[in-house]
Amino acid sequence: MHQPAPQPTASSSTIHPSALVSSDARIGNNIRIGPWCSVGPNVVLGDDVQLISHVVIDGHTEIGAGVQFYPFCTVGLAPQDLKYRGEPTRCVIGARTVIRENVTIHRGTATGGGVTRVGSDCLIMANAHVAHDCLLGDRVIIVNNVVMGGHVEIGNDARIMGAAALHQFVRIGRAAMVGGVCGVESDVIPYGSVMGNRARLVGLHWVWLRRSGVSPSDMHRLRHAFRMLYPRQPVGTPVFEQRLAHVRAEFGDDPRVAEILGFIDAPSRRGLVRVAIKGATEESEGA
Repeated sequence: MHQPAPQPTASSSTIHPSALVSSDARIGNNIRIGPWCSVGPNVVLGDDVQLISHVVIDGHTEIGAGVQFYPFCTVGLAPQDLKYRGEPTRCVIGARTVIRENVTIHRGTATGGGVTRVGSDCLIMANAHVAHDCLLGDRVIIVNNVVMGGHVEIGNDARIMGAAALHQFVRIGRAAMVGGVCGVESDVIPYGSVMGNRARLVGLHWVWLRRSGVSPSDMHRLRHAFRMLYPRQPVGTPVFEQRLAHVRAEFGDDPRVAEILGFIDAPSRRGLVRVAIKGATEESEGA
């Protein structure tokens, strides 16, 4: 049951008089809850969390330390799933993540793992939607107006540019980059870069790799492996399974290549994003 906000305690937290905070909510130290916010009875707020104003957090939701919520975002509300029957599913957000204006993050479903999870040190920009049972890693950046269906998985350090749309059950590999206004219907390999109205693989996320300190020799090996797996003109080359075996034999000991191969080997409901081939018929890569 919600009730008018209690007076600040010795924990040095500040709760605006207009906020509605359940007496059953678990509130950490140095919390800032601004005007017209609502915090439900099953919510856990870690230390140093800030709700600027007009923020709604409900359901069985756990918020890590130092998370910031900007106005009009809603977290932990019921999923947009017709099969949902009010089960006590969860929403978890990791430490120091920033949730900007009008973002919606729904809790999980009983048939989909039961939890929606956003990692630590993420940035989710205005008007983005994180659907039920989505799993986002650490340091993920979701730019304005991105929408995702249920059960999407996004690896650590991925970048999803503005107004991209991610189909349900899609997997986005670690440090991958999805271009703006891009519809992603299939999985994106780790370090992959996809663009287009319907996502096509155009290369690797070289900017992130350079900024992460990957050595030139390691970059060269990764580029060679990628070009062997996804040649510019695959007509007349071995089929994808054969190319995969060649890459595994020659570069399988490289940790980044091994990560890509492991991602490809893992079970998938969507297959892999197709490669962009200029001037040639596109082939389906693992779909």
